[in-house]
Amino acid sequence: MFPGMIDDLTGGPVPPAIRPDGIADDSVMEPEVDMAAAPAGATGAAAGRPEDITRIAAAVESPQARGVALTIIAILALVASTYFARPFLLPITLAVLLNLLLSPVIRALARMHIPPPFGAGLVIILFLGGLGTGIYQLATPAETWIARAPAAFAQAGERLRRVTKPVERVTKAAEQVERATDVRGGGSNKPPEVVVKGASLVSRVFGTTESLVALLLEVLLLLYFLLASGDFFLQKLIKVLPRVGDREKAVTIARETEASISRYLLTTALLNVGEGVVVAIAMRAWTMPNPVLWGALIAVLEFVPYLGALTMMVVLTLVAVATFDELGRALVVLATFVAINFFWGNVVSPLMLSKRLTLNPVAIFVGLAFWFWLWGIPGAFIAVPVLATFKIFCDNIETLAPIGEFLGGRDPWERRSTVRLDESPRDR
Repeated sequence: MFPGMIDDLTGGPVPPAIRPDGIADDSVMEPEVDMAAAPAGATGAAAGRPEDITRIAAAVESPQARGVALTIIAILALVASTYFARPFLLPITLAVLLNLLLSPVIRALARMHIPPPFGAGLVIILFLGGLGTGIYQLATPAETWIARAPAAFAQAGERLRRVTKPVERVTKAAEQVERATDVRGGGSNKPPEVVVKGASLVSRVFGTTESLVALLLEVLLLLYFLLASGDFFLQKLIKVLPRVGDREKAVTIARETEASISRYLLTTALLNVGEGVVVAIAMRAWTMPNPVLWGALIAVLEFVPYLGALTMMVVLTLVAVATFDELGRALVVLATFVAINFFWGNVVSPLMLSKRLTLNPVAIFVGLAFWFWLWGIPGAFIAVPVLATFKIFCDNIETLAPIGEFLGGRDPWERRSTVRLDESPRDR
C-alpha cells in the first residue's frame, strides 16, 4: 500500500523526491547549509572578526595576575609547611610569645643596672618558681578529684538519668525494632569488634612524657636566649637597612608592636586570673568542693575562647550534680558560672582592652578553628595570642593596615555612620 515506506523500512531503495519543476532531486533529505554564513545573533569574533588572543594572553601574563597566583601558592605552601613542622615551630612560637610578654620586665631591670643575661635568668627562675608552686598547691586536690572522678561521674549519671528517662525509652524502643528487623532478615554474622584504647588527654595535648619534657626545655632555653639578647635582632635589622628613614620607621614599628603585644598578653592573663578568682569565690559561696581548683582551671581554659567556657560548664555541671542531692542547686551553680563568664566577657574585658586590641568574634572563631585544625589543642591555646599579635603587627605597617582593620572589633561610631549612609534623604 505504501511501497516507498515499506522499501525504506526494509532497507530497499528510497524513491527520489520530485521537485516542483518535475525534476527528481536526490538531495532533498540533506539540509541546505551555507558554510560561509554566520550563526544568527552572533557578533564579534563569531561573526567573522578575528578574536583578540593577545589581549587575553597579556591579561594572564600581567604582573598583577602573576602576583595573585604566586601569593596563593605561597600561602598554601606556608600552611602545609606549618602543618608538618609542628614539632619544630610550636616551641619557637611559645618562646616568642613569652618573650613579648616578659620583655618589658627585662628592660625595667636593665634600667636598674641589671644586665639582660642576669635579668633573663632571674625572670625565668621566678616564672618557674611561681608555676611550680601553683602546680604543687593544686596537685593534691586535682589528684583527689581524678581518683574519685569515675565514681562521681557515675553518680551524676544516675541522677541525670531521671531527666533523660524519656530519651532512653525512645532509644530502647528503636533498638528493639532494629533487633526484630535483624531476626526477620536472618540476623547478621558480624565479626567481633576490637576496641583500641585511645591515648590519654595529656598525651593528646602534649604527647608523651619525654616529648613534654623536651618541649619545656626547648621553650625555656630559647626564651632565655631571646630575653638575654635584648635588642640584638633589632640592632641587626637597623644595621642592614640602607636609609635613615627606614631605620627610624623600623625602630618605631618594633617598639610599638612589642609594647602593644606585651600589653595585650599581660592584660589577657590578668583578666583570666581575675575571672578565675571570682569563679573560685562563687564556688566557695555555693559550698562546691575545691573551689580554688575550679578557679585555676577556668583561668587556664579562658585562653581558648568559647571552647574553654563550654568545657568548664560541662565540668562544673557534672561536679555539682555529683555533689548536691538537689538538681536545682546544681543548676544554680551552672547559672552562676554562666553569669560570671558573660559579665566578664562583655563588660570587663572591653573596658580593660582598648579598641585597638579587640578582635571581632568572627576572626576569633575562624582563627581558633584554623589553629585547632593545624596544631590541635596546643594550637587552640595559642590561637588568640597569635591572631592578636598578627593584628597588632598589621596595624603598625601601612600596607597591612586593611587586614588589621578587618580583624579588629567594631566601633559604635562605625555603626552610626553606616546607618546614616544607609538612610535615604527622605528618612533623614
